[in-house]
Amino acid sequence: MSDHRTYKKVEIVGTSPISSDDAIKNALAECSKSIDHMDWFEVVETRGHIVNGEVAHFQVTLKIGFRIEGS
Repeated sequence: MSDHRTYKKVEIVGTSPISSDDAIKNALAECSKSIDHMDWFEVVETRGHIVNGEVAHFQVTLKIGFRIEGS
């Protein structure tokens, strides 16, 4: 292992009919299936879908940082 770390960021959108926190958890769970070494996330944007004056769906845009293997 080297004495430094190198990271890459990807931007994704998680969704949930329950809450913005649930949307974040859904996004991270899906990404963990194909991205190794995830270390952090940053919420970039929060928005939602409105139906009949109520929140029907939460959408959260995240940047996920993951360590490049071997660094």
